[in-house]
Amino acid sequence: MSSILTNNGAMVALQTLKSVNKNLEMTQNAISTGKDVATAKDNSAVWAISKVMESDVQGFNAIKDSLALGESTVAVARNASETVTDLLTQMKEKIVAAQEDNVDRGKINDDVTALRDQIASVVGAAQFNGLNLVDGSAGTASILSSLDRDSSGAVNSSSISVASQDLSIGGYTAKGVLAGSGGATTDNDVAGFTMDKAGGSGDIVIDSSTDNFEVGDSVSIRVGDQDVSYTIQASDLDPSGTYDDAYTDAFVAVGLKNQVDALGITGVAVDYDSGSPNTLSFTTGTATAGADADQDITVTAQFTNAGSGGLGALSSIDVSTDAGAAAALGTIETLIDTSIDAAAAFGSAQGRIETQQDFVSKLTDSFKSGIGSMVDADMEETSARLQALQVQQQLATQSLSIANQAPQSILSLFR
Repeated sequence: MSSILTNNGAMVALQTLKSVNKNLEMTQNAISTGKDVATAKDNSAVWAISKVMESDVQGFNAIKDSLALGESTVAVARNASETVTDLLTQMKEKIVAAQEDNVDRGKINDDVTALRDQIASVVGAAQFNGLNLVDGSAGTASILSSLDRDSSGAVNSSSISVASQDLSIGGYTAKGVLAGSGGATTDNDVAGFTMDKAGGSGDIVIDSSTDNFEVGDSVSIRVGDQDVSYTIQASDLDPSGTYDDAYTDAFVAVGLKNQVDALGITGVAVDYDSGSPNTLSFTTGTATAGADADQDITVTAQFTNAGSGGLGALSSIDVSTDAGAAAALGTIETLIDTSIDAAAAFGSAQGRIETQQDFVSKLTDSFKSGIGSMVDADMEETSARLQALQVQQQLATQSLSIANQAPQSILSLFR
């Protein structure tokens, strides 16, 4: 039966053409984006899984940066430990030479002292981004190493712990000998204050009446961005045999004042008061021109306790005498073992970090491959599908055209 009101053939052809056009649009989108699942409407379950995995990939990229920072920090500490080991080995060579009676022990002792100062310099400079793992101040450093996702979707972070090693010769402590005034804030190891450029003042009090100075102890002062320090010598102690804090404190105060004066900081003056306790009084506003006359000045003081660090025994090494040279030989062996243990510990930690870096890199690549297998389009298959759909579109269009012309044949029945 033919009808001019209902063209079933045209309706079938139209639905076929719509279906072909829809599939063709999806194929063209896959070619444009490179993905079979580009949005949640394409496949909500696969899209959701891929987005979770993509967020993990971004997290692991951040972990790569954390591991790189941690690896660099540990590498600096390891290099410093190895350098200290080399310097201690050189020192051992000097100490062994000092065992002979017919050598100039004074000159050898000077070499030992120079090596000790170099060790202190290496330890002080061995920091990366402000973190020093060899001066005994850092404790344990935690390096972010992984993100762990369990079956419920909860995420926890993992870290690699790196214990610091104390290769310092002296540790920082207040020891009760320092006090700052002039609006000072004082913590466990630093006394200080800030002076206004227009005219300010403050005092650094040096008072060892409660905790006696020892040979090798030192006090350092920073004025603005410049440092000076004074180290206690045997001659600074009271020759009477009974410790007199005022006697020793005077040497420290005067020594520090002379060094601060030598800095020549414009707009800052320091005076010495020999009263009990010994006091250094700082004032600003003493000049109207110069590099430092137009800025506030911060003054801080810090005490170094000789012999309190991991290599503190270096402070007592003195090969200028036969007895000192003999004692130093046993001491240096212990110190070399300490530095070797530190280098080995950092080497082990660095190796672990590098292994984790390699694992995270491979894990990230695996995640990316997994995401790609779920959402990326197979371009060979998509190309073949495009060709087929284009032919289907042409055929469906031709079929619809034929179906639309069918009612025209009915007119011939009425001629």
